[in-house]
Amino acid sequence: SDPKMKFRKIKDAGVPVVFLKNIPNDAKPKKLKTASMGVMLKERYIDAFNVVGFKNNNAPYTVVIGAHYDHLGWGADNSLYKGEPAIHNGADDNASGTAGLLELVRFFGADTTYKAANILFVAFSGEERGLLGSKFFVDNTPVSVDGMAYMLNMDMIGRMEDRQLAISGVGTADNWKAALELSNCDMDLKLSESGVGPSDHTSFYRKEVPVLHFFTGTHNDYHKPSDDEERINYEGMYNVVNMMVNVIFEMGDKKPRFNKTVDNDARKAPKFSVTMGIVPDYMYESGGVKVDGVTEGKPAANAGVIAGDIIVKMGQVKVTDMYSYMDALSLYKKGDEITVIVLRDGKEQKVMVKF
Repeated sequence: SDPKMKFRKIKDAGVPVVFLKNIPNDAKPKKLKTASMGVMLKERYIDAFNVVGFKNNNAPYTVVIGAHYDHLGWGADNSLYKGEPAIHNGADDNASGTAGLLELVRFFGADTTYKAANILFVAFSGEERGLLGSKFFVDNTPVSVDGMAYMLNMDMIGRMEDRQLAISGVGTADNWKAALELSNCDMDLKLSESGVGPSDHTSFYRKEVPVLHFFTGTHNDYHKPSDDEERINYEGMYNVVNMMVNVIFEMGDKKPRFNKTVDNDARKAPKFSVTMGIVPDYMYESGGVKVDGVTEGKPAANAGVIAGDIIVKMGQVKVTDMYSYMDALSLYKKGDEITVIVLRDGKEQKVMVKF
């Protein structure tokens, strides 16, 4: 068989691989033979740039506002799309946050009344490769980390539904909850204590800077070419940015005291070797795990699980939230087959999932 076809799903880990072609039975050698190979490894470097703007108000402290502007190009390793190569525009992830950043640049650039703090605007690169841009920035910042009052991060703020907004990092400063309550623009806030998450605010949290991360939820277009501008909720984006302006004014000229939070909201994710291939709805809090989307060819899709289903049981494990869902996954290995119960239109349905 053609090794390129058989192994085309293997991701490039930078390790040389040799494929040995099968020898027909009648052509097998009588004695085993050995083979040797030699390789030359050469690192490839790609230039990437953070883009930074600074509003100097001659204040003692600086507010950092950030959003990553990189995405996946033609797909790369992190794409969830199965098909011919296609441009991934990343309208929500994270053109939405980048647009929000530019709007805040415009607003504070024109506002001559706000003098409480300096503002450092940063568009990060390399986020999709592992927060590379923000990690580099906090180690090579043009202002001292001690002089940073706090950091506000926007990542995926373009797909608000039912006026729901997730904000994480509220445990990193005593002032956050009061400021958010006063700044809310009639939205349903889903608050999370942890300062750690899969976006650039984590790099600042690691330097003991209070953070907030603004996020409107996942969807089935995540890391696919279908994440495009016609699906953006522009009014929702406006509400998020408006709330961020209110937060900045509410916080005034003080530097809040940093609080260390328990990573991942007080629990460590268990290790597991299998996946269902779903996009969870992180805004859902009514018991079970709601499926926002499924990945074609993965166990959930193969079993008939669809967007909108609520997973309530996996094997013998009752699923009440994301943690119990991950606990359940940790029990299984590739090749296992289990019964999964989902709620669909309010009725229980059983599906057989094979990992």
